[in-house]
Amino acid sequence: MLGIIKRVIWDLRDQTCRFNYNCSIWRNFPGRAGELIRARLIPRSFAEVGRNILIQEGVRFLNAHQLKVGDDCALGYDNFLQAAGGITLGNGVVLGPGVKIWSVNHSFQDLDIPIPQQESVKEEVVIGDGCWLAANVFVMPGVRLPEGCVVSAGSIVAKKDYPPYSILAGSPIRVIGSRKLNEETQNNQ
Repeated sequence: MLGIIKRVIWDLRDQTCRFNYNCSIWRNFPGRAGELIRARLIPRSFAEVGRNILIQEGVRFLNAHQLKVGDDCALGYDNFLQAAGGITLGNGVVLGPGVKIWSVNHSFQDLDIPIPQQESVKEEVVIGDGCWLAANVFVMPGVRLPEGCVVSAGSIVAKKDYPPYSILAGSPIRVIGSRKLNEETQNNQ
């Protein structure tokens, strides 16, 4: 038992470990009180954070010190953000439940070295202002979504050029519509 206590004390000396302990305590705290506690305590470790952030229950972070979050963002239930390569969420970004954003991946090019022993490849992910990622979207390293995009539930977003205000769906993801066309159609009626 003494060994465990010593290990916890050792862990608490490290900023990342303190963050992980803090998250494990508050991650699943229920209700509005939990949202307020998470919004106040967890973003302290982010690289940057705007106003009015909502962090719902179950959100997990790796390398939160590389995460930048704009104003009025909502992180949904059970999101998982791996920010080792950097993640930037613009203003007004909404992440539905179960969204995963990854900014690092295994390298596997060298056949003589086992994959776990190869260097990781880090690529920043940028989600533009006003994007909505619906439930269970997976965002791959290096993705740059421009402003106003909507990504359909269960989609896998790969690194590719997407037009602003696109409606995206599928695996692999593809453009299935434009929010600008919907706006223009409504204005013409």
